[in-house]
Amino acid sequence: MSDTENLPEPDRLDGAPHPRETPRVIGQAEAEQAFLTAHNSGRLHHGWLLTGPRGLGKATLAWEIARFLLATPPAGEDDGLFGAPPPPLSLHIDPEHPVAHRMRALSEPGLFLLRRGGAGSADSERDKALREGRFSDYIRVDEIRKLHAFFGLSAADGGRRVVIVDSADELNTQAANALLKMLEEPPARTTLLLLSHQPARLLPTIRSRCRTLRLSPLSPEDMAEALAQAGAEVPPDQVEPLTMLAEGSVGAAMRLLNNDGLALYREILGLLGSLPALDRSRLLSLSESCAGKGKDERLDLLLTLAGQLAARLARTGVTGHPPPQVLPGEGEVLSRLAGDPAAGRRWADVAQEAGDRARHARAVNIDPAALVTDLFLQLQKTA
Repeated sequence: MSDTENLPEPDRLDGAPHPRETPRVIGQAEAEQAFLTAHNSGRLHHGWLLTGPRGLGKATLAWEIARFLLATPPAGEDDGLFGAPPPPLSLHIDPEHPVAHRMRALSEPGLFLLRRGGAGSADSERDKALREGRFSDYIRVDEIRKLHAFFGLSAADGGRRVVIVDSADELNTQAANALLKMLEEPPARTTLLLLSHQPARLLPTIRSRCRTLRLSPLSPEDMAEALAQAGAEVPPDQVEPLTMLAEGSVGAAMRLLNNDGLALYREILGLLGSLPALDRSRLLSLSESCAGKGKDERLDLLLTLAGQLAARLARTGVTGHPPPQVLPGEGEVLSRLAGDPAAGRRWADVAQEAGDRARHARAVNIDPAALVTDLFLQLQKTA
């Protein structure tokens, strides 16, 4: 692999280290142990599908597994005079190990990272787009074809080879079919690690040829540790509400922190609390805060949080009681606006509509202020 250290990367989250630079996986001990047990059994599957919502640590786990495989001699190759060494008890590899150094520099010959390339049709266009941080929407079949050269070059030393696909959800049809052929006839001593946020959308044949590792949402304690590892400074009293709002996802929590998400959620909740008499001046201020250059991320987050709040209203109506509060006073607002199952069903429809609006807003050029205003008028109508 070439060194792309100074180039933008499609799999790097703003404000956080890249998964290859993250020292360890937090909160996923069960998935780590499942892989280690399979490895120590001597029956390591060639294809692994790491699943779960975005931000749980799938990429960090994939890089940890890759380091482990490339730094740990296969059984029987390092037995020495006194027989085989004891099986490893952990996937952890010393950060100073040569393999770890090479992987951080993207120069480990036994590893291939398959991810989206630059946007454009010609190679020159793609190279320029990559330098500018403009990425293709999909992993194209051209990227898969590079794997053939990787397997040819790396086969000479007889060592292990690892491929990380980040993410399999982004494979276009041709690329997915090309990868499927490799899963059906995997090269010797090769392990493929596929990341997927929505595995149900993958080809069933891809899923069937992989063993699945499901990652779990993080607890507030694990979230605090993971955020500290990412370099985020979070007041202790914000960890639990961040964890709840992020639904246990470190990636989602980082996004909330980068965009002052708790304050934005408080504004949305305050507007809902004014219903059915909508506070128009407050709505205007919120709408204008999402308009203008560089506000796309804030708009997207607002639509996401509004959808989450509508979903929490739906849950309150259907179950008869509100979920644990993200912020003080939320339970009272939820109970007042969703007092029965019929109201819960109405809010469920709104939650679906909010998700559709968010996807539509990403796809077309809609005036952000008008979009936000229209959304809250719909919420007022539902209340």
